[in-house]
Amino acid sequence: MNIKIVNKSKHQLPAYETELSAGMDLRANTDKPVTLKPLERTLIKTGLFIELPEGYEAQIRPRSGLAYKHGISVLNTPGTIDADYRGEIGVILVNLSNEEFTINDGERICQMIIAKHEKAELIEVDILNETKRGAGGFGHTGK
Repeated sequence: MNIKIVNKSKHQLPAYETELSAGMDLRANTDKPVTLKPLERTLIKTGLFIELPEGYEAQIRPRSGLAYKHGISVLNTPGTIDADYRGEIGVILVNLSNEEFTINDGERICQMIIAKHEKAELIEVDILNETKRGAGGFGHTGK
């Protein structure tokens, strides 16, 4: 699949880091380092603009190393970039740790996964078919 991309950043295009990677790492495109205090969030721009085909989305997800080692996550994970969006990709990062964390220009901040999706047609009804689970949710099956 080909995705059109405009790169206005100072950095290389996103790429898959290994042969079987599902996501491409996106990099911060900042004029100066950005320090996130504990529980603080900020929007980090990437300098990237994409054109997705109809029926596809780009999902923005945390990088596991940043999450595990530093408590840095993507706040609205997974973030969705719709096929008709043409603006700059921005990433809402949040610091869930107890220590400040500095994001430097060019740092890999998240991963982007291209995913196919379906459009659903909602059909309003008065009753739903019964199942064994029923309305049970949020831990109803135990540990």
